[in-house]
Amino acid sequence: MNLVIANRQRTKKINAHLLRQITSELLAELKITEADLGIAFVGAKEMARVNWQFLQHEGSTDVITFDHIFPNFQLPTSNSQIHGELFICVDEAVKQAKEFKTSWQSEILRYLVHGVLHLIGYDDLKPALRRKMKRAENRLVRQLEKRFLLAQLSRTAKLRA
Repeated sequence: MNLVIANRQRTKKINAHLLRQITSELLAELKITEADLGIAFVGAKEMARVNWQFLQHEGSTDVITFDHIFPNFQLPTSNSQIHGELFICVDEAVKQAKEFKTSWQSEILRYLVHGVLHLIGYDDLKPALRRKMKRAENRLVRQLEKRFLLAQLSRTAKLRA
């Protein structure tokens, strides 16, 4: 597994070691055996730029997924490998955490899961597909929240001895 984590924002400090553990657990749960994944944590300004440059959408958003596997590279039913990038906006996580009465760390986890689900073929453009994806997303987020103390995603969080 090749996992590159880049923190290009200043809103929150990110515990890259814990994020790597969570991502590894997520990939194992999804039976992904080969991964080449970049995760960039960005602020709202950079996310808005990426959103416009690549998708021609205005403004910031929570997560953008770029799938770098060629369409004919793997069988459509196989999700054992991924090759892509996730742009995760920490400013959006902080804002949406207040709106949904959760933590920004939980929102970051949700965006990570959502992006990886896109990389294995989930789609959320049509209502039925969106419901299917949301069920998978909720299940995975619940599982990972039970296994990891998400408050420690903040690099400044105190670790228990």
